Amino acid sequence: MTMRPLVVLGLVLVVAAGVALDGADGAGECGRASADRVALRLAPCISAADDPQSTPTSSCCSAVHAIGQSPSCLCAVMLSGTARAAGIKPEVAITIPKRCNMADRPVGYKCGDYTLP
Repeated sequence: MTMRPLVVLGLVLVVAAGVALDGADGAGECGRASADRVALRLAPCISAADDPQSTPTSSCCSAVHAIGQSPSCLCAVMLSGTARAAGIKPEVAITIPKRCNMADRPVGYKCGDYTLP
C-alpha cells in the first residue's frame, strides 16, 4: 500500500474532526454564524467605517441595527479579521450606531479597547 492514500485519509479525518469540533462549541457571539461571516453584511458601511464625518447609508444603518441587537456580536464583528482585512478602523466603526441614530444602541458597552458612544 502506498503512502498517498494514507495521507489523503489523514487529511480527511483532520478536516472532519475540525468541522465536528467547530460545530460542537455551539453558538458564539453572533449565534451560529462566525463574526467574520456576519461582518460581510456590513459591506454597505465601508465608507462610514473609514470616515467618521460621513453619514452612513440607510442600508448600512439597517445592517448595523440588526447586528446591534447583540452588542457582543456587533463588537466581535467590528474587531473581526474580516473587518481588519477590509481596513476597517475600529475606533471609527464603533461610532456608526450613534451616527445611524440607533436609539437602542448599547451606550457605554466596552468593545476591546473601545467604548460605544
